[in-house]
Amino acid sequence: MTATTVTNLRKNIFSMVESSIRFNEPIYITSKEGNAVLISEDEYRGMLETIALLSNPKMKEELIEGMNTPLSEMVPEDEVAW
Repeated sequence: MTATTVTNLRKNIFSMVESSIRFNEPIYITSKEGNAVLISEDEYRGMLETIALLSNPKMKEELIEGMNTPLSEMVPEDEVAW
């Protein structure tokens, strides 16, 4: 994670925003009043989706089960019947 001050961010806002978008890397911004984090829209939407999925107990259980399933037991995507 890149860290910068508000003053430095102000001077380099375009390149820092572009970097955050291009590399999906958060930028940690420090100031006298507190700190903030700049993230790309993709990262933000991904976080919202994760929160939504994990707030559903059934979905959370299925995701955890999937993460704990060994690769040897996985079914190839082209063999999944939807």
